[in-house]
Amino acid sequence: METRRTLLIDAFTDEPLAGNAAGVVPDAADLADEQMQAIARELNASETAFLTTDAADEVTRRIRYFTPTQEVDLCGHATIASLAVLDEEGVLDGEGRLRTNAGVLDVEMADGVAWMEQDDPAVEVINLDYDRAGEALGIDPAALRDVGADLPAAVATTGLPFLMVPVNFLEHLGGAEPDMGALATLADDHGATGVYAFTFDALDAASTLHARMFAPGAGVPEDPVTGTAAGACGAYLRTVEAFDDLPDEMRFEQGHFVDRPGLVRVRVGDGVRVGGRAVTALNGSLVVPPVADDDIVEA
Repeated sequence: METRRTLLIDAFTDEPLAGNAAGVVPDAADLADEQMQAIARELNASETAFLTTDAADEVTRRIRYFTPTQEVDLCGHATIASLAVLDEEGVLDGEGRLRTNAGVLDVEMADGVAWMEQDDPAVEVINLDYDRAGEALGIDPAALRDVGADLPAAVATTGLPFLMVPVNFLEHLGGAEPDMGALATLADDHGATGVYAFTFDALDAASTLHARMFAPGAGVPEDPVTGTAAGACGAYLRTVEAFDDLPDEMRFEQGHFVDRPGLVRVRVGDGVRVGGRAVTALNGSLVVPPVADDDIVEA
């Protein structure tokens, strides 16, 4: 049976065992869908990225993403992780393009930071039931109404839709005791992948905000660090004019309350770009049985 080089990369951090872990298979040529799914199940990261060369000259790599249970069209932290691997291997010459199921992404490595473009943003301000949202998040609804008077809730997307819920203080966000079933229903009722709760009361004075993201309906009770949600939040802040002038680069903290601290960089201009550092936590190989065998992958 053949083996494939397989890595676990911690994205949105420069410290191993922090940020958001993604599997990366740098050479997935000739792997069947069943084999990719089995590898993703074995690694058990929230997403694993599989890279192949593309016949089209205009892209650097074809990239596909698998959770332990299914293929998904796009994943921010697995993209950042893959860019770090491509850069280390000399494949990415500063800039490049990745072909995903969701379309072609412009990507870049600059000063050790991986950047990926986001889809065109869309933001819809909503009339959120704060009692219901507070109960679902396990946060006093008054902490939501307090900031909601000036900063309304909304559903925002730059590729995946998220329900944006501002919270007044970090102590309330950090002390949240979410009801995962209620959160899944709340997100689904608003057509969102998950709930992105955030506060401007950040841990680091250099950070723009601190966030937590819950997507139990998508199989992610709490995501450590979420690039796609951060991009959506950047678009949201521009739309609702939370700042008189958005800074050139915003910094979003996340993951501290699940012991996986990370930092997402967000730039909002003509479009939205999400960036972050990444570090290798595990570099090895997996034995991949042929498709005719059962789908067990041995470490």
